[in-house]
Amino acid sequence: MTEQPRIVSERLVLRPFSLSDSPEVQRLAGAWAIADTTLNIPHPYLDGMAEAWISMHAPNYESGELANFAITEKSDGTLMGAIGLVITRRFQRAELGYWIGKDCWNRGICSEAAHAVIAFGFEQLALNKIIAHHLTRNPASGRVMEKAGMVREGTLRSHVIKGEVFEDLEAYRILRSEWEAGRRA
Repeated sequence: MTEQPRIVSERLVLRPFSLSDSPEVQRLAGAWAIADTTLNIPHPYLDGMAEAWISMHAPNYESGELANFAITEKSDGTLMGAIGLVITRRFQRAELGYWIGKDCWNRGICSEAAHAVIAFGFEQLALNKIIAHHLTRNPASGRVMEKAGMVREGTLRSHVIKGEVFEDLEAYRILRSEWEAGRRA
């Protein structure tokens, strides 16, 4: 059994989730501001949803389809959010996704975590490309992507439905060659 690694950055430890994180995941992800600005987090975030979500991480990591990490404070282990890669091995590509608790916004936490997970994707998973999307009305997420070295590719008009409303997505990418060039600079 391949165990998912921990990633340590300047201020953060990115680690696998455990079922004991469930109450805090439910509290953080259950905030309306989080559900409103992400595509796949429901509101309300009901009892059992966090456990079900966390329970699928290890088998999906084992199968090479997913690498999800708890974003935690290095100093005290406080859970602040989640970040991960949905992996498409066939194309050596993954999609980056994340959410962060509202009380941790505007502290550079997501950008630091994104840098670390992108490096993990290229160094450990041998990916060629990492993509990401955000709802157009959530420009803060785009700033996270840009700070992580990603390049905006364009707008996908009326690409998804959130609630009952068609929403535009902004598409970003970083190629292994771009990441390597950025490390040399």
